[in-house]
Amino acid sequence: MALPKHKKSKSKRDKRRTHQKLTAPNVVSCPQCGDPKLPHHICPSCGTYKGRTLIETD
Repeated sequence: MALPKHKKSKSKRDKRRTHQKLTAPNVVSCPQCGDPKLPHHICPSCGTYKGRTLIETD
């Protein structure tokens, strides 16, 4: 089994890990009710998408 020949420094380790991060979800406001929602998804609070009511909510 292969083993590292020399110890990798903390700097090298951290530079390798720069791309391993979580990104915050892109959130937009609903044009009907103003609540936050994911883009290209039905609004969970009012049930509209592109100006049409697709889900009846209370």
